Amino acid sequence: MFHHFPLFLAAATLLALLPGPGVLYVATRSIAAGRGEGVASCLGTALGCSMQVVAGALGLSALVLASAKLFTLVKLAGAVYLIWMGIGMIRHAGRVELVAAGRTGVKRAFTDGILVEAFNPKTAAFLLAILPQFINPAGPVALQFIILGMISVALNSCADLVVALAAGTAKNLLGRGRLMARVRRASGLIMVGLGVEMLFTRRSAP
Repeated sequence: MFHHFPLFLAAATLLALLPGPGVLYVATRSIAAGRGEGVASCLGTALGCSMQVVAGALGLSALVLASAKLFTLVKLAGAVYLIWMGIGMIRHAGRVELVAAGRTGVKRAFTDGILVEAFNPKTAAFLLAILPQFINPAGPVALQFIILGMISVALNSCADLVVALAAGTAKNLLGRGRLMARVRRASGLIMVGLGVEMLFTRRSAP
Protein backbone atom coordinates (compact mmCIF):
# COMPACT_ATOMS: atom_id res chain seq x y z
CA MET A 1 0.00 0.00 0.00
CA PHE A 2 2.77 2.44 0.97
CA HIS A 3 6.05 3.30 -0.70
CA HIS A 4 9.10 2.40 1.43
CA PHE A 5 7.19 2.08 4.72
CA PRO A 6 10.25 0.96 6.77
CA LEU A 7 12.08 4.08 5.58
CA PHE A 8 9.12 6.24 6.59
CA LEU A 9 8.99 4.60 10.03
CA ALA A 10 12.69 5.19 10.57
CA ALA A 11 12.45 8.83 9.44
CA ALA A 12 9.34 9.50 11.54
CA THR A 13 10.97 7.97 14.62
CA LEU A 14 14.11 10.05 14.16
CA LEU A 15 12.08 13.25 13.72
CA ALA A 16 10.05 12.42 16.85
CA LEU A 17 13.26 12.13 18.88
CA LEU A 18 14.67 15.45 17.65
CA PRO A 19 13.77 18.47 19.83
CA GLY A 20 11.27 20.67 18.01
CA PRO A 21 8.69 23.36 18.85
CA GLY A 22 6.14 20.79 20.09
CA VAL A 23 8.59 19.16 22.49
CA LEU A 24 9.77 22.56 23.68
CA TYR A 25 6.19 23.68 24.32
CA VAL A 26 5.37 20.57 26.35
CA ALA A 27 8.63 20.83 28.31
CA THR A 28 8.10 24.47 29.26
CA ARG A 29 4.51 23.81 30.31
CA SER A 30 5.57 20.78 32.37
CA ILE A 31 8.45 22.45 34.17
CA ALA A 32 6.32 25.52 34.91
CA ALA A 33 3.24 23.73 36.25
CA GLY A 34 4.03 20.05 36.75
CA ARG A 35 3.36 16.67 35.19
CA GLY A 36 -0.43 17.05 35.12
CA GLU A 37 -0.38 20.05 32.81
CA GLY A 38 2.53 18.57 30.87
CA VAL A 39 0.64 15.39 30.04
CA ALA A 40 -2.51 17.40 29.26
CA SER A 41 -0.49 19.63 26.93
CA CYS A 42 0.92 16.53 25.26
CA LEU A 43 -2.57 15.12 24.66
CA GLY A 44 -3.71 18.52 23.38
CA THR A 45 -0.87 18.84 20.87
CA ALA A 46 -1.58 15.26 19.73
CA LEU A 47 -5.21 16.15 19.01
CA GLY A 48 -4.21 19.40 17.34
CA CYS A 49 -1.73 17.58 15.12
CA SER A 50 -4.36 14.94 14.32
CA MET A 51 -6.62 17.75 13.14
CA GLN A 52 -3.79 18.92 10.87
CA VAL A 53 -3.48 15.38 9.48
CA VAL A 54 -7.19 15.24 8.63
CA ALA A 55 -7.05 18.74 7.16
CA GLY A 56 -4.07 17.69 5.04
CA ALA A 57 -5.91 14.62 3.79
CA LEU A 58 -8.87 16.80 2.82
CA GLY A 59 -6.62 19.33 1.10
CA LEU A 60 -7.26 22.16 3.54
CA SER A 61 -3.61 22.45 4.60
CA ALA A 62 -2.55 22.75 0.97
CA LEU A 63 -5.12 25.52 0.52
CA VAL A 64 -3.78 27.43 3.53
CA LEU A 65 -0.18 27.13 2.37
CA ALA A 66 -1.13 28.19 -1.16
CA SER A 67 -3.07 31.26 -0.01
CA ALA A 68 -0.95 34.08 1.38
CA LYS A 69 -3.87 35.62 3.29
CA LEU A 70 -5.03 32.38 4.88
CA PHE A 71 -1.48 31.42 5.76
CA THR A 72 -0.88 34.79 7.42
CA LEU A 73 -4.11 34.58 9.43
CA VAL A 74 -3.30 31.09 10.73
CA LYS A 75 0.29 32.08 11.49
CA LEU A 76 -0.72 35.23 13.37
CA ALA A 77 -3.36 33.38 15.41
CA GLY A 78 -0.87 30.75 16.55
CA ALA A 79 1.95 33.22 17.20
CA VAL A 80 -0.19 35.67 19.20
CA TYR A 81 -1.59 32.85 21.31
CA LEU A 82 1.89 31.54 22.16
CA ILE A 83 3.17 35.01 23.02
CA TRP A 84 0.11 35.71 25.16
CA MET A 85 0.64 32.48 27.12
CA GLY A 86 4.34 33.22 27.56
CA ILE A 87 3.69 36.72 28.89
CA GLY A 88 1.14 35.27 31.32
CA MET A 89 3.71 32.78 32.61
CA ILE A 90 6.25 35.56 33.11
CA ARG A 91 3.77 37.83 34.92
CA HIS A 92 2.63 35.14 37.35
CA ALA A 93 6.01 33.44 37.82
CA GLY A 94 6.42 34.69 41.38
CA ARG A 95 3.09 33.44 42.69
CA VAL A 96 3.30 30.77 45.34
CA GLU A 97 0.11 29.06 44.18
CA LEU A 98 -0.23 28.45 40.47
CA VAL A 99 -3.51 29.52 38.97
CA ALA A 100 -3.09 26.66 36.53
CA ALA A 101 -2.79 23.99 39.21
CA GLY A 102 -5.58 21.48 39.61
CA ARG A 103 -8.34 20.22 37.37
CA THR A 104 -9.12 23.55 35.70
CA GLY A 105 -5.45 24.00 34.81
CA VAL A 106 -5.30 20.57 33.22
CA LYS A 107 -8.30 21.39 31.04
CA ARG A 108 -6.75 24.70 30.05
CA ALA A 109 -3.42 23.05 29.24
CA PHE A 110 -5.20 20.51 27.05
CA THR A 111 -7.08 23.26 25.17
CA ASP A 112 -3.92 25.34 24.77
CA GLY A 113 -2.10 22.33 23.33
CA ILE A 114 -4.82 21.82 20.72
CA LEU A 115 -4.79 25.47 19.65
CA VAL A 116 -1.00 25.76 19.54
CA GLU A 117 -0.62 22.74 17.26
CA ALA A 118 -3.75 23.30 15.16
CA PHE A 119 -2.60 26.84 14.29
CA ASN A 120 1.02 25.92 13.63
CA PRO A 121 1.66 26.31 9.87
CA LYS A 122 4.97 24.46 10.21
CA THR A 123 3.09 21.28 11.06
CA ALA A 124 1.01 21.57 7.90
CA ALA A 125 4.12 22.27 5.84
CA PHE A 126 5.90 19.24 7.33
CA LEU A 127 2.99 16.89 6.68
CA LEU A 128 2.59 18.02 3.08
CA ALA A 129 6.33 17.90 2.39
CA ILE A 130 7.13 14.52 3.94
CA LEU A 131 4.11 12.21 3.81
CA PRO A 132 3.38 12.34 0.05
CA GLN A 133 6.82 10.86 -0.63
CA PHE A 134 5.67 7.59 0.96
CA ILE A 135 2.17 7.45 -0.53
CA ASN A 136 1.33 5.08 -3.37
CA PRO A 137 -0.64 7.13 -5.92
CA ALA A 138 -2.31 3.97 -7.17
CA GLY A 139 -3.98 3.45 -3.79
CA PRO A 140 -6.39 5.52 -1.65
CA VAL A 141 -4.31 8.67 -1.23
CA ALA A 142 -6.35 10.32 1.55
CA LEU A 143 -6.47 7.13 3.61
CA GLN A 144 -2.72 6.60 3.25
CA PHE A 145 -2.09 10.22 4.27
CA ILE A 146 -4.21 9.79 7.41
CA ILE A 147 -2.57 6.49 8.40
CA LEU A 148 0.96 7.80 7.94
CA GLY A 149 0.05 11.05 9.66
CA MET A 150 -1.44 9.29 12.67
CA ILE A 151 1.67 7.12 12.97
CA SER A 152 3.75 10.29 13.08
CA VAL A 153 1.41 11.78 15.69
CA ALA A 154 1.70 8.65 17.84
CA LEU A 155 5.50 8.67 17.70
CA ASN A 156 5.69 12.39 18.47
CA SER A 157 3.24 11.99 21.35
CA CYS A 158 5.31 9.19 22.91
CA ALA A 159 8.39 11.43 22.81
CA ASP A 160 6.41 14.39 24.19
CA LEU A 161 5.02 12.24 27.01
CA VAL A 162 8.51 11.21 28.12
CA VAL A 163 9.57 14.88 28.08
CA ALA A 164 6.46 15.91 30.04
CA LEU A 165 7.10 13.35 32.77
CA ALA A 166 10.81 14.18 33.01
CA ALA A 167 10.23 17.95 33.07
CA GLY A 168 7.41 17.54 35.59
CA THR A 169 9.74 15.61 37.87
CA ALA A 170 12.32 18.39 37.55
CA LYS A 171 9.64 20.89 38.55
CA ASN A 172 8.87 18.90 41.71
CA LEU A 173 12.57 18.82 42.62
CA LEU A 174 12.89 22.58 42.19
CA GLY A 175 10.05 23.29 44.60
CA ARG A 176 8.35 26.68 44.95
CA GLY A 177 11.15 29.06 45.85
CA ARG A 178 12.93 31.77 43.91
CA LEU A 179 14.61 29.22 41.67
CA MET A 180 11.22 27.93 40.53
CA ALA A 181 10.05 31.48 39.84
CA ARG A 182 13.09 32.00 37.63
CA VAL A 183 12.39 28.75 35.83
CA ARG A 184 8.81 29.86 35.16
CA ARG A 185 10.05 33.17 33.80
CA ALA A 186 12.51 31.34 31.57
CA SER A 187 9.72 29.03 30.41
CA GLY A 188 7.58 32.05 29.61
CA LEU A 189 10.42 33.59 27.60
CA ILE A 190 10.80 30.35 25.65
CA MET A 191 7.06 30.39 24.91
CA VAL A 192 7.30 33.99 23.69
CA GLY A 193 10.31 32.99 21.59
CA LEU A 194 8.30 30.20 19.97
CA GLY A 195 5.58 32.70 19.11
CA VAL A 196 8.05 35.19 17.64
CA GLU A 197 9.72 32.39 15.67
CA MET A 198 6.31 31.41 14.28
CA LEU A 199 5.77 35.02 13.16
CA PHE A 200 8.76 34.67 10.83
CA THR A 201 7.54 31.40 9.33
CA ARG A 202 7.37 31.84 5.58
CA ARG A 203 4.87 30.37 3.18
CA SER A 204 6.25 27.65 0.94
CA ALA A 205 6.61 28.65 -2.68
CA PRO A 206 3.67 27.38 -4.77
